[in-house]
Amino acid sequence: MQKLNSFRKFLTFFISAVVIVSVWATSASGQAQLTERSKLAINGIGPIRVGMTVDEASRSAKVRLLKAGIGGLSEELCSYVQPQGEPKGMSFMLTKGRIVRVDIRNKQVTTIRGAKIGDTEDRIFSLYPSQIKATPHPYVGRSPYNGKYLTFVPKDAADKNYRIIFETSKNRVTSFRSGQLPQVEYIEGCA
Repeated sequence: MQKLNSFRKFLTFFISAVVIVSVWATSASGQAQLTERSKLAINGIGPIRVGMTVDEASRSAKVRLLKAGIGGLSEELCSYVQPQGEPKGMSFMLTKGRIVRVDIRNKQVTTIRGAKIGDTEDRIFSLYPSQIKATPHPYVGRSPYNGKYLTFVPKDAADKNYRIIFETSKNRVTSFRSGQLPQVEYIEGCA
């Protein structure tokens, strides 16, 4: 009888260990990958967060990030990377080797609240009630910039240095970005 109880305890322990290891392995390999379904937050997108290095972001998102274009400032002050291959229409601004801003030009990508390219200005106001500051686009009067900047200003003190900015033209969102101040407010990226 005692051998049977010892065997049951061992079997229970063994099965529990297998279950724990299986759950851990599944959750470790099931980390989010950067895709068009990734949601833009005030401080990043999907598994990529403001403050990460390119290597950290690449590992976290399971996608290689490659240098994109040349800006007007030195690379140390400002540069861009973008995913190799998919998802398209997504880029990351870097300052001193760390991600500070996410730019979206992909019609499939949405914010956590569901805002996306093509939405009307009214929809943005409804998704972020009492938190949108509307200003004329800095280049108003110069085609195609006959729109606005709709800036989401967070109420939470912990997020006071972050913004989401929706650029509009003819009452529709044409692109959007999120990140930390002051970089998120740069009009022409690194230029």
